[in-house]
Amino acid sequence: MHGNLRLGAPVPSLVRWGVSPDADLVYRALATLRAGTPAWLAHELGMSSARVAAAIDDLAAAGAVRRSPRGTWRAAPADEAVAALRGRRRPVASAADPARRHHAILLGAGLPGGPYPVGLAARRHAGSEPTRDRIAQLVAAERHEHLTLNPEAAFTRQAVRAALPLDRQLHARGVLVRTCGLAGSDEPAGPAEVHRLARLGGQYRERPEIPVKLMVFDRRIALLPADPVDLAAGALEIEQPAVVAAMVALFEEVWSTARDPRTGGVPPIVLTPREQAIVGLLAEGLTDAAVAQRLGISQRTIAYALRALMDRLGVENRFQLGLVLGEARATGGPPTEAHKEE
Repeated sequence: MHGNLRLGAPVPSLVRWGVSPDADLVYRALATLRAGTPAWLAHELGMSSARVAAAIDDLAAAGAVRRSPRGTWRAAPADEAVAALRGRRRPVASAADPARRHHAILLGAGLPGGPYPVGLAARRHAGSEPTRDRIAQLVAAERHEHLTLNPEAAFTRQAVRAALPLDRQLHARGVLVRTCGLAGSDEPAGPAEVHRLARLGGQYRERPEIPVKLMVFDRRIALLPADPVDLAAGALEIEQPAVVAAMVALFEEVWSTARDPRTGGVPPIVLTPREQAIVGLLAEGLTDAAVAQRLGISQRTIAYALRALMDRLGVENRFQLGLVLGEARATGGPPTEAHKEE
């Protein structure tokens, strides 16, 4: 039905914001080709009318698509769609909530008394710079495992630049890095963080709520904010085995109920040289026969390669494949020629 492969424009996947995979494909088709009717979408995507209607309902409820007086649908700009989805998913939290969770967790470690329980042997690092220096020292000494809970909705570029060399050190020494962040967080804590950790061999998961900011080094030392409302106030360093064990148990509980955001969306895509060549030539408008002649392979080989690629990416036809590969280019996928609108 769809002879040529038409690469869609780079559009972020909306799956991680809570829409269905069908809705994500419909949004990407509208964002790439500007506007369309449900019947046209069903034909182009190779989906049933019922699936397209359900996808449009999902997108319309989120404010990601808009209906024109003529009955066609248009995609909202990607930044507006993501902002609407983010607002829909994230409840407004009280500023006091992080402090309550923070103190409740410390109290739940089995130690009695006030905001910082009596008997808690914690070394305090006052201020951001001493805390960063101490983290660097602890990372340099790690040999087995690094655990992190990040409740921040966004990270500064300075924080990301500071973290990257430390992650590289851990990876170079074979230390397992596991990080759990807030679902739907802003760049660079979202897709960029996922792909960065994946490239370094780390593991990343997300959850709608992260109860506390926490780092655990080799299951021996735990580091928490001194003031959960003001991270610039520094950190508490805890070495008591029972308390550290409680922090590890908390991490494992959060980790077990979190998910890898790549599994529900479009994973990082690495094409083989043959797949790159086939996709690039088809996107230029060549037929299967012309591509086969150019590459010195059979048309059956092209069909098998594209079918395997569609199966790998969970799409059903060449049009859907082009849309997904368009998103891959937005996240560092292989360079390909975009299909030019006629």
